[in-house]
Amino acid sequence: MGAVKDILRRPGGQFTERSLAGLVFIVGTGAGFALLLMLVRVGWGPLHRVDAGVAAWFNELVAPHHPLVTVLRAITDLGGRPIMMWLVTVAVVGLLIRRQGRLAGYLVVTGIGALALDPSLKALVGRLRPVVDVPVAAGVGNSFPSGHALGSIVAYGALLLVFLPAVRPRWRRPAIVFVAVLVFAIGLTRIALGVHFVSDVIGGWLLGLAWLVVTGYAFRFWRRERGRPVPALTEGLEPEARQDLRPAPAEERMLPHPLAGSAELVTGWVLVFGALYGFGMLVSYYAGDTFVATLDTEVPRWFEAHRTATLDQFSYGWSKVGDTHAILLVALIFCPLVLAVWRRWRPVLFVALTMFGELALFLATARAVDRPRPEVAHLDGQLPTASFPSGHIAATMCLYVAIAVLVMPRTDRWWRWLTVVAAVVMPLGVALSRMYRGMHHPSDFAGAILLTVLWVGLLYLVVRPNADLEQGSRPSPAPEPELTRVAA
Repeated sequence: MGAVKDILRRPGGQFTERSLAGLVFIVGTGAGFALLLMLVRVGWGPLHRVDAGVAAWFNELVAPHHPLVTVLRAITDLGGRPIMMWLVTVAVVGLLIRRQGRLAGYLVVTGIGALALDPSLKALVGRLRPVVDVPVAAGVGNSFPSGHALGSIVAYGALLLVFLPAVRPRWRRPAIVFVAVLVFAIGLTRIALGVHFVSDVIGGWLLGLAWLVVTGYAFRFWRRERGRPVPALTEGLEPEARQDLRPAPAEERMLPHPLAGSAELVTGWVLVFGALYGFGMLVSYYAGDTFVATLDTEVPRWFEAHRTATLDQFSYGWSKVGDTHAILLVALIFCPLVLAVWRRWRPVLFVALTMFGELALFLATARAVDRPRPEVAHLDGQLPTASFPSGHIAATMCLYVAIAVLVMPRTDRWWRWLTVVAAVVMPLGVALSRMYRGMHHPSDFAGAILLTVLWVGLLYLVVRPNADLEQGSRPSPAPEPELTRVAA
């Protein structure tokens, strides 16, 4: 009888021990942050001397090396609000699609708390940022605590706690180490770039860690109140949700023959490049007095003659639709939604290869053909790439055509035709804006069409992004009405 009671009490005892340990950890990190805050607030001399000395040492080390500064800026961007908000937002939407509302709520509450703590404490302390001899980066607002350090430990830590059950047990410890190293690297770059003191970063880490532990244990108490078992934090917040947390649990292999497929793609890429090179050389240097040459000359001049201030602004907006940032943003939103709804990696591979292949084809062809831009005023100034083919148009067309290819066969709802409309309207708008702004000839537009047709067509035949539908399997364990309801 005593053994039975011990077994029944064991979960409660473990929960109590873990809760006490968590409470001690929270108190410790909170006390450490409070002490550091007080020392910064009163301007304690030894701390100020250490902060200033480290800032000067890093500036002397980093400033002369521009490649190092570039690397540090790239790492520090991983802790910036745009990337972290994108990660958390995509994760929240994916969790809602997978019907994991509790975990989505946890991410929202944890993220909002971090967003509120950072500016309020900076305003309270009012500490100025470091002043170094050779500034290599600029920061906005006050210095203590570091928003990058606080935000990165909260965002990446919360995402780790949510998705840790989807990681295989042998990879969980490396995943935890990876996140810890990433957070440390982001904080270190803030010091090395001269935009934060050491105490700013340490304060951000302490505050972020305390807030992360508070919200994690609040979630555990929430589970406890609802009669759910409370696992260790090293197992994630909801281990029973591991199937829904895995990106593509229903897919075993992306491609049946990876080596053969890779060889086909490389061979196809070379052939597509050859077709683009031949077409580009023809329209650029051998068209002579043909209709194509006349069109390439007169259309840019006609657009230049009809420019107005309003159309200049309008064309600028349309042109931005096809730049790298806009295309990357759409792809980074669409691909996680594909995983959340269809639970397949192959469509994501299709989109990724579409965009990487398009970029490589554009850069290689532009360099090989080296076509001058139209002989009109260029509203976008001098660009480093040549005119043929248009990278803006090709990227826009490839992306939206790929989306339409994926969406059309996977639902019979009326809105699927919107992807076809986007595949036509978006590239056309970008093409007109680029020609209006004097950056491309009409045949550059034709080159973008040729690139899209050949490259996307090749990928469709090799990758077969809709193969799961052709084999009669559904894109996810959920029935089709669920997909259409979520998407609608």
